[in-house]
Amino acid sequence: MPIGKFRDRSIISIRDFDKEEIEHIINKALEIKQGAFRMAMEGKILATLFFEPSTRTRLSFESAMVGMGGKVIGFADPGHTSVKKGESITDTIKTVTGYCDVIAIRHFVEGAARLASEIADVPVINAGDGANQHPTQTFLDLMTMHEELGTLEGLKVGMVGDLKYGRTVHSLSHALCLFGADLTFISPLSLRIPKDLLENLESMGCKYSEHQQLGDIQDSLDVLYVTRIQKERFGDFQEYERVAGSYRITTQTLDKLGPDTKIMHPLPRVDEIDPCVDSDPRALYFKQAHNGVPTRQAVLGLVTGAIE
Repeated sequence: MPIGKFRDRSIISIRDFDKEEIEHIINKALEIKQGAFRMAMEGKILATLFFEPSTRTRLSFESAMVGMGGKVIGFADPGHTSVKKGESITDTIKTVTGYCDVIAIRHFVEGAARLASEIADVPVINAGDGANQHPTQTFLDLMTMHEELGTLEGLKVGMVGDLKYGRTVHSLSHALCLFGADLTFISPLSLRIPKDLLENLESMGCKYSEHQQLGDIQDSLDVLYVTRIQKERFGDFQEYERVAGSYRITTQTLDKLGPDTKIMHPLPRVDEIDPCVDSDPRALYFKQAHNGVPTRQAVLGLVTGAIE
């Protein structure tokens, strides 16, 4: 990896990264988890601009920065900022860019992070923009898979639940295709993965299949990636009611999947995974969430030039 390739670079979409670059980020995250680069962000400031609710992403960004000796400013509720007075996102970014070394932004509008990166004088990290992209979630998902399975090459990964609005699935499916994955999509017809994303996977030569029921899956999976039915993405509450709870993972589900299938979930969950599953060693979702800290430390360090 050329030295400085990530410095001053914004992290907006997983599609902006090739396989080698993704591997570099994952390797740095694994090094950090083993204790490397402590205090590498000393003297640097992260601004977290969260225009949409978040627990894991926002707190793991803050924990990541503080854990490497940096500082954090920002907001988790735009109602307490000048946005409530009518300030545009453009003016907010132009202002905040003078207060920090890097920005992490979550926004409900697709493309907001890309816009912010074009305005800011510091690197911008997309912490989720609408139903579009969530690249750092993808990096931590891949790190977790690599850590548990020892490789990312040729994995069989099933994705179940809300595949239409689930930005984590959109980013992850693209990244996995770079590693030759065989993907299985399981969802109700109303929440199928978007056609343009399938066309992108096809253009990459990715193997995939679509199903409506978990029982349709015959081959064993390395990973089953579960997503919640996102109530906030629905304009029609009755449509949400029709599909909510359609794909609940229970201990009986695990028995049918087989002894080696890992269960992942970007969280938060509602009722799509029975809490009884939590104690099963195949359940990785809390470990997955905790891997957000070293992964985001790697990203923060790389884009600020604190690590190479």
